[in-house]
Amino acid sequence: MVKRLQASGFALTCLLLTGGMAPMAIANPQPETYAVNAVQLTPEPPPSATAPTQTAALPAACTAQMTNNINGILQQAPYRNGKWGVHIESLATGEVLYSRNADEFFIPASNIKLFTTAAALQLYDPQSPIRSTNLSSWVYTTNLRSDNAYAETLFRGIGGTAAIQNALEPLGVNRGAFRQVDGSGLSRQNLATPRAIATTLRGMHQQGYGYDVFLRSLPVAGQSGTLTNRLRSTPAFGIVRAKTGTLNGVRALSGYVDHSQFGTLIVSVVVNHPGQTGQVLVNGVDNIMVQAARQYNCSAF
Repeated sequence: MVKRLQASGFALTCLLLTGGMAPMAIANPQPETYAVNAVQLTPEPPPSATAPTQTAALPAACTAQMTNNINGILQQAPYRNGKWGVHIESLATGEVLYSRNADEFFIPASNIKLFTTAAALQLYDPQSPIRSTNLSSWVYTTNLRSDNAYAETLFRGIGGTAAIQNALEPLGVNRGAFRQVDGSGLSRQNLATPRAIATTLRGMHQQGYGYDVFLRSLPVAGQSGTLTNRLRSTPAFGIVRAKTGTLNGVRALSGYVDHSQFGTLIVSVVVNHPGQTGQVLVNGVDNIMVQAARQYNCSAF
């Protein structure tokens, strides 16, 4: 079992790593590879529990519709030559609603930050001081703004790859299902399976320390962070909290969908397609997320 460390230990670790540098202002993050709107860094209140708790298996007709719709997207010309990994499951029951290449390795880009921040919250109290702020605010900035500098500080401060594997293993994450060489996801040597990402999301909800901090750090579709300008005017608006990922030829989006029919869903979508433009890949990822978030008339299938 991972033992969480005292706040002073984390502050001391970061002080040694920074070599006495001036405190990093949390209002000046280094963004991901694309620009996002400025946002307030005061943590949002937890989302209201509007999604029902799903305890029974979902109707087969619903999952059949979702499967057909997602397969139809991935068969379209702009997407069919890419390597797509998709995993969708019910948080309450564990039922897999859709899975494609879920156990294959992908370059995950900034989805690697989910491993970094989840592990940090297993190892340290959210109030642990980091320079002029604390771990809770640091995680919030790392995921909401996809801040690479913050992620790298966390990665080094908590002890790197081995520490992250050790911290996530009690949550059910197979240490062989991801290969992490940095905290931010900028390296193309990072590899992860969509199932490992989904398991991290599940483990954080079910037994992870600091889940409320982790959840609030994830951008909301069409409303905040790196999802401010995405998924507006779609069924995913406001009900998806997910981490983006962006490198040339790589796009990813993984998080939670508060579905009114199905309860909360865990969704991980990763595509590696070097021959396609970023906007085309974003469109494909978002179309899949819309299928995970939309309402289904199961009796009509």
